[in-house]
Amino acid sequence: MIKFLENLVFRLRVVILATLACVTAFGLYFAFQLHMTAGFDKQLPIGHEYIQTFQQYRDQLFGSNRIIVVLEPKQGTIWNKDFFKVYKNLTDEIFFLPGVSRPTVTSLWTPNTRYREITEDGISAEDVISGKVTADTMTPKALTKIESNVIRGGFVGRLVSNDFTAAMVSAELQDYDPSTGQKLDYFDLADKLEKQIRQKYENDQYTVRIIGFAKSVGDIAAGANGVLVFFLIAFLLTALSVYLYSRSVLLTFATLFSSLTSVVWQFALLNLLGYGLDPLAILVPFLVFAIGVSHGVQQINLITAELSNGATSEEAARASFSGLLVPGTMALTTALVGFGTLYLIPVGMIRELAITASIGVALKIITNLVMLPLVVSYMTFDKDFVNRVARSREFRLKIMRWLGKVAEPRNAVVVLVVSFTLFGYAAWESRNRHVGALHAGAPELREDSRYNVDSRDVASKFALGLNQLTVVVETPPDACVDYETLKFLDQFSWHMENTPGVSLVLSLPFAVKSSSAGWNEGNLKWQAIPRNKDALAQAVASVPGQSAIMNQECTLLPHLIYLKDAKATTIATVVASVKAFRAAHNMKGVNIRLASGNMGVQAAVNEEISQSELPMMIWVYVVIIALVTLTYRDWRAVIACCLPLTFATFFGYWFMEVLQIGLTVATLPVMVLAVGIGVDYAFYIYNRIQFHLAEGRNITECFQMALLETGMATFFTAITLAIGVSTWAFSALKFQADMGLLLTFMFLVNMVMAITVLPALAVILDMIFPRRVPVRHRKSIMAH
Repeated sequence: MIKFLENLVFRLRVVILATLACVTAFGLYFAFQLHMTAGFDKQLPIGHEYIQTFQQYRDQLFGSNRIIVVLEPKQGTIWNKDFFKVYKNLTDEIFFLPGVSRPTVTSLWTPNTRYREITEDGISAEDVISGKVTADTMTPKALTKIESNVIRGGFVGRLVSNDFTAAMVSAELQDYDPSTGQKLDYFDLADKLEKQIRQKYENDQYTVRIIGFAKSVGDIAAGANGVLVFFLIAFLLTALSVYLYSRSVLLTFATLFSSLTSVVWQFALLNLLGYGLDPLAILVPFLVFAIGVSHGVQQINLITAELSNGATSEEAARASFSGLLVPGTMALTTALVGFGTLYLIPVGMIRELAITASIGVALKIITNLVMLPLVVSYMTFDKDFVNRVARSREFRLKIMRWLGKVAEPRNAVVVLVVSFTLFGYAAWESRNRHVGALHAGAPELREDSRYNVDSRDVASKFALGLNQLTVVVETPPDACVDYETLKFLDQFSWHMENTPGVSLVLSLPFAVKSSSAGWNEGNLKWQAIPRNKDALAQAVASVPGQSAIMNQECTLLPHLIYLKDAKATTIATVVASVKAFRAAHNMKGVNIRLASGNMGVQAAVNEEISQSELPMMIWVYVVIIALVTLTYRDWRAVIACCLPLTFATFFGYWFMEVLQIGLTVATLPVMVLAVGIGVDYAFYIYNRIQFHLAEGRNITECFQMALLETGMATFFTAITLAIGVSTWAFSALKFQADMGLLLTFMFLVNMVMAITVLPALAVILDMIFPRRVPVRHRKSIMAH
């Protein structure tokens, strides 16, 4: 079958290459039209309990997609006329930004900011800044009054910082721009926040701090532009390495061109399918390129071996096509399934990433296994090149002969003892790995980035930050004037306020107690929920900001829980606390539901990643086991190919734990890719082991022969790719730096596993379970 395909493909090579050239030219046009896209809804896990709650009450509850802008004088406090004039202009500017839900814009200047005052007649409500006061006519007396209103109204820590050195403007965003009806362009909004807000209002007198999803995704996109520099560096390093290995400009060009061609096709297909490139998926094309280089080097390795043995270009290309079609297709199929399993995670952004990566890997079967040998078949190489290649290969073979000693029985036992010991320790240590962000602020950005500096400053000065978890409490009608219901929810509020990681809880029971004291001359003895229904109704009626903590029918009494940071551990602790209270306490007609708010969304994403990781890995291994079984019909091959992958995976988890890298949307694809790269190495090596077993050699000799044929290509590929991606560690984006470090480690550890643990397992298994039937040549599988 393989020979038939070889003859057919090479007989039609002119037609095939011409067709691929036309497809590439066509693809270039559409590839250059691909652009980055981002959307808040793409972060939402489809069907998750928390997201169902979020979607059901999306129009009634806010806090999931908010921007916060803080104006901070560099000297002194905010209590001066000049500050309030700038603050007023800033509020107006935010009001007219695209995508802003105008009724939700909140600052000291907006009419939805009111305070309650205890008087002889009870409680009166007024605007914090009277409608009679303007920024131009503000007097010292008016400023004193505003300061008093802010303090008495409880806005310290909410709209005004605890030390009076900053004031906040907050607003909710809609995923669609209400002024145009079009989907909100988050990159455009982030650009406007920077140019129309920060650049306009930040000067030698004031500092402007901006946080929120829109700003963070804009900063990530800005940092992603710098990714191109690292792509270029990695590409040049890869090109140099391939040249040093092949000693040929033509072979280097063919390898890189084939890998880049599939990336062009990938971009074109994404554009035609209506997808963009998410900033968090910006590294996927290079990962696909890296996979292509890995397979390309294997092709070049076999081609140069044939050339050094006197074969012509076409004969060498044919040998490469036939010898690597099966193991290459198996490896790429596994990588394809690996990326495809990411689709199991029901998060739009991750599913787009899965589609992006799967398309790229699928195209490698054409560009690397078919197009590359065909291109090489038209090249010519002189005798000097053949002599250089022969000398270079002899040097490499000396190294491989020394490494081949690992397949000697005594050494194999030592390798397995050491590797199993390390695996046991890695498995034990990796049990503590975290899912989600491990650091405060935006985990995709470095700790010293402007966004994270702003985030920490806002968190330190305000109790109400961006990290809001909204717990939805469904109640019977008129529950807000039912003492027993409010008493029950007061217990829940108190329970959550005393949960580690919570900075503030806003709820109707807490507000009612303060209002009740207000109706009784502020006496703290009356700071309790009134048992009398009329008194309770009076207290509820005067609660400030009612719309945030109750609906008109009193059937929805949400609890707004503000977290100290957005670390995965903090979110998990607070969510677990809600579930613990819900399990231990029950009241008929009251339903406590998780969750809305941006921390509710993040909790759902973390839980989906945690729950999907194991099934995803199981599917990848099922495919690997199936492919190895169908190809080699030998259970020993299954163990020899799969166990080193398992070792490498757990070593990767251990590495993440040591470097405090969480399992996130960015790092999860790396772990999947690691399995794919590891399979590449295993398939190429074991394919040659089986070939030589069929010639009657013992397992030790078979591995040593396989190592001579494919070992240096495996070793070289891993080193080259590791050097290339290691440069990402210097990226301005933390998630890219984390991916670079993790990929570097995984490329190397998979290579080590393939050339040490795989042969050690194969040797020991053959010693313990000798083969009763000799391995037979199966030309459809083990063609040279």
